[in-house]
Amino acid sequence: MSLFRSIATVGGFTMASRVTGLMREMMIAHFLGAGAVADAFFVAFRFPNLFRSLFAEGAFNAAFVPLFTGKMTAEGTEAARRFAEQAFAVLGLALALFVAVMELAMPWAIYGLAPGFESVPGKMALATEFSRICFPYLLFISLVSLQAGVLNSMGRFAAAAATPVLLNLTSMAGLWFLVPYTETAGHAMAWGTFAAGVVQFTWLARSARRAGMGLGLVAPKLTPEVRLLFKRIVPGAVGAGVYQVNLVINTMIASTVADGAVSYLNYADRVNQLPLGVVGIAIGTALLPTLSRQLKAGEADAARTSQNRAMELGLALTLPAAVALMVIAAPVIRVLFERGSFGPNETAATASALVAFAIGLPAYVLVKVLVPGFFAREDTGTPVKVAGVAMVLNVVLNLSLAKPLGHVGMALATAIAAWANVAILAVLLARRGYFTMDERLKSKAPRILAACAVMGGVLWGGKLALWPLAQGQLMAVGILAGLVVLGAIAFLAAAQMLGALSLGEIRGMVRRKRG
Repeated sequence: MSLFRSIATVGGFTMASRVTGLMREMMIAHFLGAGAVADAFFVAFRFPNLFRSLFAEGAFNAAFVPLFTGKMTAEGTEAARRFAEQAFAVLGLALALFVAVMELAMPWAIYGLAPGFESVPGKMALATEFSRICFPYLLFISLVSLQAGVLNSMGRFAAAAATPVLLNLTSMAGLWFLVPYTETAGHAMAWGTFAAGVVQFTWLARSARRAGMGLGLVAPKLTPEVRLLFKRIVPGAVGAGVYQVNLVINTMIASTVADGAVSYLNYADRVNQLPLGVVGIAIGTALLPTLSRQLKAGEADAARTSQNRAMELGLALTLPAAVALMVIAAPVIRVLFERGSFGPNETAATASALVAFAIGLPAYVLVKVLVPGFFAREDTGTPVKVAGVAMVLNVVLNLSLAKPLGHVGMALATAIAAWANVAILAVLLARRGYFTMDERLKSKAPRILAACAVMGGVLWGGKLALWPLAQGQLMAVGILAGLVVLGAIAFLAAAQMLGALSLGEIRGMVRRKRG
């Protein structure tokens, strides 16, 4: 039950972060629209996020948490605290120096990331200014990741899981209150992002102190443990780097396509990320430890069955979501974003990108189903190599499709590359005897496709018949209800997969709740 509560905590805050993140994007669309200012801000915000994935988050936590937990178990809390303080000091110093260098190099760095901005007067200057305001966010959020690793290792998940919600709420508050006092809404959003980094860092620092693990300031030293930590970060950073290089190349190409292309792709991807984030996190969190446990116990058949059930779940949840987004893309974008500076033209351009992105939605989740099949067997190299092949394909397709199809071609290229990633991973697993589709999956996949076709037809008819009458109200209720149901199903399935709760226990909890 403690495991179930941990999953519930993380899952609940993940859902809250997705909802507040969508609200944040709606506010950005209202105040910034999808023109030069919005493009400049999205590039500025992408810059620290690019390096955050390398210095922090997945790669850092994967290396830090086992070392910290091992220290705490073998040598006690104080030894673990000293290790965390040294890691904190070295990481903080390295990032502070890096941020200072990037602040000085920002005009040239922005030119490298978005060379197409030079063709629009004032756009490059805006992006540079926004980036200088936003970039220190990297320092704060990286130290937040370290503190989150400390708290998670101690079984305290709530404070760390709440930090994305704080980012969204703080940046929204900054946008709302600062717009009257700043040159553009983009300046307000940039300062809101900076403030969000400070708020998240302060929040987790206080949470760590309350947990009895406050990290003091010490002189940075490259101790053997710290050297080992950063050595172990490298493989994860390489994997994350492949994805981030992909994003950088996409941004560079988008900046040359048309004014607003970066914004159209960002808004469309945000909507596409809603089901992907909820389903992908639930399945990915559950599957890797399950496969690892079964393989260590010599239960290869059980591991193949678990992967089949995860694939079945991924298809059952994401295929309907993909069809829905493709059929009603325009109404969804209109309800979420069309207000203020975001008009009908921006809606049409963003909806077209969303249709293309949605084609790849099931593939993004299936990657999270297939990659644990390698990781559980301690093969971290193959998925990185396959991701590299997919990245090259994505770049080639981007360059080929951007000219005839504009920003829609770029979204389509991303979707095709994702499906190629899935195909290569599945073939490699099958050749090694690690994965085969069982009879249940073979029989259910066509049924899922048929149900999605019927659902798509109903949605198409409903869009034509009800949308002119209901306008935004019905669609808004449908989006919210669909997100809640999708998250609940994915969360319960992940809890069961992890062995935290059986279906009988879930039913019992529901009955007690009703009673």
